[in-house]
Amino acid sequence: MSSGATVSDECVSLFNALKLSKKYRYLLFTFNTALTEIVPSTSCPRASGNRSGSQLDLNADECKKGYEEFVKELPEKDCRYGVFDLEFDTPEGKRNKICFFTWAPDTAPIKTKMVFASSKDIIKKRLVGIGTEIQATDLSEVDYDIVLDKVTRSTN
Repeated sequence: MSSGATVSDECVSLFNALKLSKKYRYLLFTFNTALTEIVPSTSCPRASGNRSGSQLDLNADECKKGYEEFVKELPEKDCRYGVFDLEFDTPEGKRNKICFFTWAPDTAPIKTKMVFASSKDIIKKRLVGIGTEIQATDLSEVDYDIVLDKVTRSTN
């Protein structure tokens, strides 16, 4: 069931900048106050000079630090969609996977959680290139090691 909400073109533009030009480490999206349109909430640019084109960062610790910042941005009592460009090492070399997060903590208002749940497919269809989906209701479900494990299992 769809909520009838739309996704702003700015969300798609920011996502494409994350995916194609590697301009951002992560993005967060929320709804406008009328709950009719998904709009950008937060964008975190990559540190200057860390990545250009398809070249991956050389420092895995930097990716983990960026991920910790992403998790801190998740509100305690509200829902968000998030996108994080996760970089990790495999026996074959460096890899990256664009992760899509649905954050709906138990403490969020019920109406907001319902609208977020019914609109997830709408935003996922507009953000072409998502590699892994993570659904979370508390911080333990977005723990870096748990997410990394899920991402690396999906690449094998």
